[in-house]
Amino acid sequence: MSAFSFHRRALLRGAAAVALAGALAACGDPAPSFKGNDISGTQLGKGLALTDHNGQARTLQDFAGKVVVVFFGFTQCPDVCPTSLAELSQVMEKLGADADRVQVLMITVDPERDTAEILKQYVTTFDPRFLGLTGTPEQIKQAAASFKAYYAKVPTEGGKNYTMDHTAAFYLLDGKGESRVLANNTLGVDALAHDIKALLGS
Repeated sequence: MSAFSFHRRALLRGAAAVALAGALAACGDPAPSFKGNDISGTQLGKGLALTDHNGQARTLQDFAGKVVVVFFGFTQCPDVCPTSLAELSQVMEKLGADADRVQVLMITVDPERDTAEILKQYVTTFDPRFLGLTGTPEQIKQAAASFKAYYAKVPTEGGKNYTMDHTAAFYLLDGKGESRVLANNTLGVDALAHDIKALLGS
């Protein structure tokens, strides 16, 4: 390689680095860094259309300006659901005044047993601001599909009763109703509060 050719390549590399730095600077503020999985742009949850535990029809538009935390569960869940809701209650406490700009929604995957009254009694035990959402089996199916969430009825031993398998994760949506974070239910209170604060500030 000639000295001229080497010098020319070095100049081109330098010019490319400057151009890249300029492009990054033009982007403005960096995107929030989440502890959970960044799912920005996935459009999850857009098909949410259910009824809350007070009998009011609900879509994501009802919570415009708030960070929405969606969780799929059922009131007879023996461990994952109460643990997750207790954790979300701690998150709300940790957020302080910012908690008023957050709405937690538990969507039942067991509308057959989870009446509005039972849902209300269950979710408000953890925090009076939490809302339980229900609907017809078809509406629940559509809501779950909108979030790409899984659930299935599983007969218990003897076949006289059943439990529910379901996705155990938190979906965080920003104030515009856009899905932004998918958080594993083992992420922890501090990490969840961090991601919610990041969305409140974005």
